[in-house]
Amino acid sequence: MSKKIMIVDDEPDTVDLVKLVLETEGFEVITAYSGSECLEKLKSEKPDAVLLDIMMPEMDGWEVFKEIRRKFKDLPVAMLTVRNQD
Repeated sequence: MSKKIMIVDDEPDTVDLVKLVLETEGFEVITAYSGSECLEKLKSEKPDAVLLDIMMPEMDGWEVFKEIRRKFKDLPVAMLTVRNQD
């Protein structure tokens, strides 16, 4: 049985890249493109861990993290951030 990882990031290219890498390594991947979508999906999906972007509009990663901790205390969360530079 493969491990299930949720990726939460508002940048589709980042989600696609991380998803590709994780699926290549045998993980099942769930995607969410906002904090609210993440929290909604966590009601029905049961990932083994969450990779959570810090810098997102509306609800940033720290706010999402607080909600995850409040509702899903034992769910491992790793903060993921990518910063583009010109």
